Amino acid sequence: MVGPVEVSVIIPTYDRRELVQRAIDSVLAQTREVEEIIVVDDGSTDGTGDALMARYGSRIRYVGQDNAGVSAARNRGLALANGRFLALLDSDDIWMPEKTERQAAWLEAHPDFGMVVCDVLRTDADRNAIDRFRRREQIRTDGWALCDLLRHPALVPASAMLRREVYEDVGGFDTTLATAEDLDFHLRIARRWKIGVVEDLLVEAMRGHDGLSSEDNTYDDYVRVVERAVAESTGVVDERTRREALALTYHRNARGMLIRKRWRDAWVLACKAWRIAPDTKLRVGLLRLAPFALRRLANTLLRR
Repeated sequence: MVGPVEVSVIIPTYDRRELVQRAIDSVLAQTREVEEIIVVDDGSTDGTGDALMARYGSRIRYVGQDNAGVSAARNRGLALANGRFLALLDSDDIWMPEKTERQAAWLEAHPDFGMVVCDVLRTDADRNAIDRFRRREQIRTDGWALCDLLRHPALVPASAMLRREVYEDVGGFDTTLATAEDLDFHLRIARRWKIGVVEDLLVEAMRGHDGLSSEDNTYDDYVRVVERAVAESTGVVDERTRREALALTYHRNARGMLIRKRWRDAWVLACKAWRIAPDTKLRVGLLRLAPFALRRLANTLLRR
């Protein structure tokens, strides 16, 4: 590779031979060149490696490893990357052509910020639009975003670009988490670095095709991540915000557990939320869980 590497992208993949090529093509089509494309193959068995080397050759850096999960694959790529700016791209997502140019320029213009994110078009498996994830709705102003993100933690990894120093400071993804590892990564960065938003649609993310969001442990991991982040924010974030963040987390995941028919776990979380909810509005939302739970229970009994 000739010259310094300004931008590195890490693409973890597992048995997505066709989809990962679509992701790589979107990187190669960037209006600002991505000098280093690292594809970490997490133990694919569908011929991904042969297909990628035949099509791209030296244009990508292909790394194979035994299956260890997406967090381990991302961490492997981050450790190998040489770029001044680091970007992530899941193999079922794609970038719009100006994504790298817009975000690299933003970071260059804001040297005291560690990361920048953008809006995301979320689609189904057939690439039909589901909705637009507008980052400004969670990160209300550029800068120290931890208070906002504790209340509404969310990260589409493909939407982020960060400085190398951020990774060196906070480390990679938590490999002990089966899900919600992206939320954890985002919150750890928000605690130590300023975050900005490019309010444009620069990423297309496919959702609902791999089943991860429906796994039972999604809710447990989400709660675990936010509880840890709230505990670590003691003295950094005011007590009311910390209580609100926990109450919102318990409320959201209690509803999810009702959908999964985890009645007892939902009740435990709802009770926790009620005890610490800092205002009436949150408690009204919790009261609305009761008729929702009854409808879910009735539907369950009727189907027997």
